[in-house]
Formats: sequence, structure tokens, C-alpha cells
Amino acid sequence: MVISLDGFPASALQDPLVPVPTLRRLAAAGAMASGMTVANPAVTWPNHTTMVTGVPAAKHGVLYNGILVRGGPKDALRVEPWRDKREMVRGDTVYDLAFRAGLSTAQVDWVAIQNPGTITWAFPERPRADGAVEKEMIAAGVVSQADVEGFTKLPITRRDQIWTDATAYIIRTHKPRLMLMHLLTLDSTHHRYGPGSLAASGAMAFLDAQVARVIDAVKLAGLESTTTMMIVSDHGFKMTKQQIRANAVLRKAGLLTGEGSAIQADAYVVPEGGTAMVYVTDSQNRERLRPKLAELFGATEGVARVLAEHEFAAFGLPSPAANPQMADLVLVAKEDYAFAAGVDGDAVVPAAAGGAGHHGSLSSEPEMNAIFIASGYRIRAGARLGQIGTIDVAPTIAALLGLKMGPVDGRALDPILSGR
Repeated sequence: MVISLDGFPASALQDPLVPVPTLRRLAAAGAMASGMTVANPAVTWPNHTTMVTGVPAAKHGVLYNGILVRGGPKDALRVEPWRDKREMVRGDTVYDLAFRAGLSTAQVDWVAIQNPGTITWAFPERPRADGAVEKEMIAAGVVSQADVEGFTKLPITRRDQIWTDATAYIIRTHKPRLMLMHLLTLDSTHHRYGPGSLAASGAMAFLDAQVARVIDAVKLAGLESTTTMMIVSDHGFKMTKQQIRANAVLRKAGLLTGEGSAIQADAYVVPEGGTAMVYVTDSQNRERLRPKLAELFGATEGVARVLAEHEFAAFGLPSPAANPQMADLVLVAKEDYAFAAGVDGDAVVPAAAGGAGHHGSLSSEPEMNAIFIASGYRIRAGARLGQIGTIDVAPTIAALLGLKMGPVDGRALDPILSGR
């Protein structure tokens, strides 16, 4: 049972004032890492994919919360999330291996996982009233058809409750061998109010209660003695005081014109919070424009570094030749700055009053560290780990299921595993 609490920083779990009694009980009865180094880019879909593949984005190919879609030369770029897993993820995942080994698999709101062909039961990020599990739950009175049909309009807290209902239902009814679950309330709260806020503390307490509900479902299903619980997150968070509109920089430099769907650009930037991806839109102009863009953004307020292609591998990122979705340059924000959308107005604008939260910073920054707790079947009570990585999650799941993954960058966390 893998539960991902999106945007839960390792530093928050180390704060004794954060109200998460369920997580603390699991950690006390099992194992915990001091922090989990995430993969670059430090955003949701790349790291959830790393947690099920054991490799960084340079190998599994997921760089965004979706697929980067290029138009024609000079067209703006966009990210399309609703694509099948086979289009997005390179190589095998641990749920692929489990399914092919004859084990039942389930997912609730996991990402980069649409129509994988290797998930037995699914309640997706965007449920449908005609989905198999959704129909079962509606018939059983667990969820209403109205809530399913209007799901995307519900507040994120209500969606997290329904995703928890779905997880509990699948556990009680179908008893999968591998269950993946993802909750989003904290990420949304951190973006609006920032880490360390009272709102964030309340969101963590809410998520702790959802984890408790899942544990209750495991007990009701009679699976407590044979279930391993893993509680993870995909990235931490930092505060933003100033936002950099990199595409507004391009407009001022005469490299971007037009509005909305009529934008024409020699270069375009996709912001990811603490970093941003810079693309030359016409490959014929790449060699000419890259030095100019590096100089332009190197002189922009709030930009700490401009990473060139020869530096990408050191950060676990692919070359554009290896993955056409990869940028020509990567921008890194200074402390208290983050990259944001917007093509008009000033290049740098204040964040919301009091600041806002962002992730997407380089994974080497401690604030990006994620959480890792394991408890239950085959987990050593009281085991403590130092810093691990999201690349270690998949091989550890595989070891618990008696599976062997192919070549991966991560390692099974043998020090926390018992022989029973």
C-alpha cells in the first residue's frame, strides 16, 4: 500500500508541532528516512513516475505533469496531461512487473498512468460514471453519481475524501496485492499559502485522517498482518516572494508577439516553479538563438543560473536529442523567486500578499526533500534511514512483492526489511 501525500516536505514531518498522529504512529512502529531526495524536475508527475520505475526523468521520460506538445515553428508550447501511459513512460514500472507476475494491482489518482493495461482496478484522477470501479461504488452507495459526474468541480478536499473512499472500497472489496494512492490537498494549500502556514498545518491534519481511514479499511479487510504501508511524497516546498515571468522577458526582447492562441514566438518558456524550461521553437534557429537566450536570461532579475545542455545529465535530465520534450536551456531561480506563467507586463512581479509556495527547485535544495515512512509487514520496527531517494521506492516495493526489477538507478532499502 503506497500512499503519496503530494507536496509533503520532510521538514514538516520532523516538526513535533505538525498534527499528524497517524503518520507518527506508523513511523514509530516501522521505519522512516530523514528525507527523500527527489528527482529533477521536482514536480508531481516526474517524481511519481520515478517512484514506480526506480530511474530519473532522463530515463523514464516524464518531464512535466503531462506531455509537452509542440505546434509548428513559432507556436507556443503546451502541456497535455490526458495521454496514455505508453505515450509518456519509457520502460517498465513496478506495477507492470507485478501485473505480469499474476499479481492484482490497483491505483487511485496515481499519475502518468492512464490506460496502462496493467492495473486491475482503477479510480482515476478524473473518474467517469461508466468506469468499472465507479459503477461498483455508485451501486454500493459509496459515492453518488452526481459527485462522479461533477468531480472536477469539487473542492480538492472533497476529491481527496472520495479518492480515500475509493481506496478503502477497493481494499475491502478486491484486496489487491499492490495499491497506489495519491492525495492532493496539501499541494494545493502550499501553493496558495506557503509551507509553514496554519492552512498547511490543517491540510496535513486532514491528510493524516485520510491515512487513518485507509488503515481502518485494511483492518476491516482482514489484511493488517500481511500489509506493508508506505507513506511518501513527491517533493517539498519553498516560499516565493517574487515571480519571474520569463515569457514577458521574451516579449520585451522582441522574441514573442501576439496573444492567446495567436502567440508567435522564436522562443518559449514553460515555468516549473523553482526552474523553467526554455525552448527555441524552430529547430533551424537553435544554434543561433541559444547563446542569445542564455545571455538574456542570465541578466534577468531573479535568475541564479542558466543550465546548458552539457550540464543536464548531472541533474538527471535528458538531452534534447534523447528526448524531444527536453528544453534547450534550464533556468534556475534565486532564493525568494520562482517562475510563473504570463506573457505581458513586468518581468518580475510580487507574489500574493504574504508570499506563496512553489516547488520545482533543483532537487539538491533541502526544502525539496520528500517524506518516506514504511510500516507493517516485513518492516523492521524502529528502523531509521538517513537520506534516500525517490529512485529507491520502486525496487523496495519489488523486493516486498518478491519481484526483481531490471536495471534501475535505485536500490531496495534492505536495512528496513525483515525476513518474515
